[in-house]
Amino acid sequence: MLSTAARARLTIVLVGARNPSNIGAAARAMQDFGFSDLRIVNDFAAPFEAAQLEALQLDNPAAVAAQHVMTNARRYDTLAAAIADCTLIVATTAIGERQLKHPILPLQDAAPLVLAALNTPTEPGAPSLDSETWVGDNSPSPTTKTRIALLFGSEKTGLTNDQLSHATLLTTIPMYSPSAAAPESAARHLSMNLGQSVAVCLYELTRSGFESSIEIPPLHEAPATADDRERLTQLLLDVLHATGYTRRFPANASEPLVRQLVQQLGTSHRQAMTWMGIFRQTLWREGQDSQK
Repeated sequence: MLSTAARARLTIVLVGARNPSNIGAAARAMQDFGFSDLRIVNDFAAPFEAAQLEALQLDNPAAVAAQHVMTNARRYDTLAAAIADCTLIVATTAIGERQLKHPILPLQDAAPLVLAALNTPTEPGAPSLDSETWVGDNSPSPTTKTRIALLFGSEKTGLTNDQLSHATLLTTIPMYSPSAAAPESAARHLSMNLGQSVAVCLYELTRSGFESSIEIPPLHEAPATADDRERLTQLLLDVLHATGYTRRFPANASEPLVRQLVQQLGTSHRQAMTWMGIFRQTLWREGQDSQK
C-alpha cells in the first residue's frame, strides 16, 4: 500500500507540454490518484498560465477538481532545474523510431522499482536497490530522502534524446502493435495522449492500494424471503395466463418451472418487489387492452 508520505515524494514533470487542456488532464489524473507535485518545463509560459486559469473554471472538463494541483504547480525554464532535488528520474518514452541507447523497462516492470524507491527507508544502512537497473551511475542513495521524478514529453515529439539523458530509468507503456498482415490503416500510434499517459502510470503505481483512498461502500440488501418468491411466482403465472403464453407454450409455463425461474429473478427483497410491480403493471395493461 502506497502511503501518503510516499505519494508526496513523487513529482510529475511535463516537459514541453503545449496544450493547456493536456496539462489540466494530467493534473486531474494526479488529483484522482492522490498526487500533488506537478512541475512544468517550458520556456514559453503561456500554456502553463492558461492551464492554471482553466483549472479555476468550474465547467472545465479537463481539470475537474484539480484546482489544488494546478494552483501549486510550478514552471521551470530547464529540465535540470525542475529535477534538481530528485534522486531518481524516471523518463517515459513511446520508443517509436527513437534510437535506444539504454534499456527500457515496460511500465509493469518499472513500477515495482519506483515503489521500492518511494518506500526506501532514510536511515543509514538501508538496503540498496539493484544498481544494474539504473542508467549509468545514477542509482539513488539509500541514506537520502528519495524524491522521484516521473518525466513526460511534449504532445508532438515526446522526450528528446537530450532530455532522456537526464533519466535514471527509462520506461514505456506497452501498446498494441498490429502484425505485418494487418491493414495499413491499423498502424500503431507512436504515443498515448499526455493526460492518459499520466493516468496509466499513476494507476500502475497505486493499483495495490493507497492510504486515503475512497472505499466503495458495501451494498447491504435484505434477501428475498420464501413468501416474496411465492408471491412473485403467482404473479408471473398470472402474466403468462393473461398474455396467452400458457396456451401457446404450456411446457414452458408449468408452475414448478416458473418457480425455479423466479429463484433467479428476485435474489433480494427490493428486486422481488420491483419485479412484482412490473408484473402488476403488465396485468393492468392486459386488462385495459381486453376492455377495448
